Amino acid sequence: MDLKVPIKIADELSDEVITSTGLLDLASGEISRVTYDDYDVSVEGLPVDSEDYEFTSGILSNNGKDVEFGIQVNKTTGQYSVTPNELLEIKTRAAALFAGLSGKDLLASVEAKNGRSGKAH
Repeated sequence: MDLKVPIKIADELSDEVITSTGLLDLASGEISRVTYDDYDVSVEGLPVDSEDYEFTSGILSNNGKDVEFGIQVNKTTGQYSVTPNELLEIKTRAAALFAGLSGKDLLASVEAKNGRSGKAH
């Protein structure tokens, strides 16, 4: 089963934003196939290496709805990824947003699948 979803990436510098796309692995949090828009890494280097680099964020979109999240960049390898806590938050927010469920509805759905009603007997 393929758990990779397309995302948009924004590397924020002091005076500009470098945009790219990639694939977020929902199992591991690793981001692969990063392709920069109008930016040549071989000439300009990785955005994270720029003196005015500030942070990197990502957006997961579905049917006009977006989930924004923080992205970590390994300065040694240039590998993009999200932390385990951030990955869990992305999954929870995306499920609620994309399925149109509230947090309470989502929890009730999970409890029902696990055979728990969540109510005292």
